Amino acid sequence: MPTNSNKKRIIFIGAGAVGSYLGGWLSHTGHDVTLVDMWDQQVETIREHGLQVDGPHDSFIARPTMCHLHENELIARKEKFDIGFVAVKAYDTLWAATFIDKFVKPDGYIVSSQNTWTDLAVAAAVGADRAVGLVMSSISVAMWEAGKVERPGDTRRRDHGHVVFRAGNHDGSDSPRLHELIEILDPVDGGKITTNLWGERWAKLGQNSMGNPVCASSDMGMADLNKHARGRELQIRLAQEVAAVGLALGHDVENFGGKKASEWADASKGDVYEVLDGELAAKSSGANWRPSMAQDVVKGRPTEIYQMNGFVCEQGATVGIATPVNAAMADVIRAIDANELEAGFENVERVLKAAGY
Repeated sequence: MPTNSNKKRIIFIGAGAVGSYLGGWLSHTGHDVTLVDMWDQQVETIREHGLQVDGPHDSFIARPTMCHLHENELIARKEKFDIGFVAVKAYDTLWAATFIDKFVKPDGYIVSSQNTWTDLAVAAAVGADRAVGLVMSSISVAMWEAGKVERPGDTRRRDHGHVVFRAGNHDGSDSPRLHELIEILDPVDGGKITTNLWGERWAKLGQNSMGNPVCASSDMGMADLNKHARGRELQIRLAQEVAAVGLALGHDVENFGGKKASEWADASKGDVYEVLDGELAAKSSGANWRPSMAQDVVKGRPTEIYQMNGFVCEQGATVGIATPVNAAMADVIRAIDANELEAGFENVERVLKAAGY
């Protein structure tokens, strides 16, 4: 438990899977946490019964303060917060960051704990000097019912030598607030300070872009998907384009998917492809987990395809890198979002053939 001097007042905008898991943990470890969301059932369930948090640890019931989005006047009457977390879908970033900013102390900071390239939108809302990027690597969480969040696995990632949380300032500097943030998150899993936020963020974009839409469009979990050669090929071809674009943009792209960005970018070389294919095939016996976009499709919610693979295509165009696989993948997810296509493995073939593979 934090001492009184280390206890923080923390507010989350977004109490979905990520916001609930992090917020639940921070409340459980003694911080004064408020979650804000627009999902009525979530608000009322947590108020009445608390938030159940399951994962590679002892399950517990957290008791954060729970507020509906329309209760902003109630929040405004309270003491201002030390830290704000933006934990909404990427397409909601700008308004959410603007909303939370006014409740955080002038010397506080706003953390983007999201997928995709949301940091610039947060900076536009609150100022780059007030924004902190938090890249979360290899941590999957899900919320299939109100008041209950779960994380798969039997052990934390730090037990396998993996660093989950990477906190960085936009200008690449180190600062006390980064150390504070990693310390606050330490009970959840391992973390580190990064001076390479954009390289970390692009690596996470690579991991998301190669996995999220393939699972979402195929209606399959990751382990089942990796049992199929064409399922693995689609992931490799997506990652190949994402890596090539990130490197062409000049980012020092960190490793993702267990390999260097340069290896993914060289996937057209036969020997490299075989190594990458073997890496994915080895994961076919792992957890058959559905990432966030696949969860969105099951729940009938809009996906982040524009901010994920669509963003890769946009950035590729600025540096002259063709991205036909990501473009075809984005088209299929958009069609699923619009109820013009149903999810199924046939979409893997649809994307690969559209891109010429």
